[in-house]
Amino acid sequence: MSDLVVRAEGLRKRFGKTQALDGVDLAMRRGTVLGVLGPNGAGKTTAVRVLATLLKPDAGTAEVAGIDVLKEPGRVRRRIGLTGQYASVDEDLTGTQNLVLIGRLLDLTTRDARKRAAELLEWFDLTEAAGRMAKTYSGGMRRRLDLAASLVGHPEVIFLDEPTTGLDPAKREDMWGVVRTQVTQGASVLLTTQYLEEADALADEIVVINQGRVIAHDTPDGLKRRVGGLTLRVRPADPAKVPDVLKVLDLVAAPGTKASADEAAGTRGGAVSVPVAADTALDIAVPELRRAGVELIDLGLHLPSLDEVFHALTTDPRNDAPKESELV
Repeated sequence: MSDLVVRAEGLRKRFGKTQALDGVDLAMRRGTVLGVLGPNGAGKTTAVRVLATLLKPDAGTAEVAGIDVLKEPGRVRRRIGLTGQYASVDEDLTGTQNLVLIGRLLDLTTRDARKRAAELLEWFDLTEAAGRMAKTYSGGMRRRLDLAASLVGHPEVIFLDEPTTGLDPAKREDMWGVVRTQVTQGASVLLTTQYLEEADALADEIVVINQGRVIAHDTPDGLKRRVGGLTLRVRPADPAKVPDVLKVLDLVAAPGTKASADEAAGTRGGAVSVPVAADTALDIAVPELRRAGVELIDLGLHLPSLDEVFHALTTDPRNDAPKESELV
């Protein structure tokens, strides 16, 4: 059995003059979460729709769970779950009826479909609303029902296209728990999201798409190290010790860099930071700070945030799409 549960090569899709996908390659390992990031219009949803057999590419190949999405789309659909950007439940059916209908379409017996519906409604905190028509649900409740619908058939591969849009922070974290549980139960999840902290919290690997092309694919930490290395940040208890901290951190600075104090360094709580080559910088800095008589209220090594990574990658002119004449 291949370690890859999703594999796509050279996907291209054009809508009129817009090149939505321009040779996209994707690979997702079995039992993992692959985060797909990109600006609005980057091609994330188009890629998901191709993989979910809802859209045929103009060129390229794709397999999901070892099945060719173009040659055997019916088999693929029986192995996947999909939640799109907008809730797609039947608003004239109750919560239970929506989930039972999905279960029956997946060839579950009526009894098993009802049992699965009850499990999911409880999981998504919708039991009290189970007998109400979906059109009476709030936007967040409909979103949760839509997510539940994608899990009725215990799918092997789950496509979540911005699944937490419209959910409040507490429900978003609940959804994170659902994703983690699905993975521990053996599923593989491809997740597109606009919330970078969501990708950082859930994804084993991240793909960044910009203007129809993959511009990066790595682990979250790998992407952060690619954009910028480690930074050692020290906050002395006594602001008068900032000059001493600067001297110590210059000892561990990465080649060609120097320690710097932030704008608040002249006030209580000011911090000093320096780029370092490795986490062994702590082994040198801590004893030196102690010898200098510096008491600390904060000390830590930091990688760039995923927000910084995303901004750096998507605003780099080298990652711009080719001109229209080069696409034809």
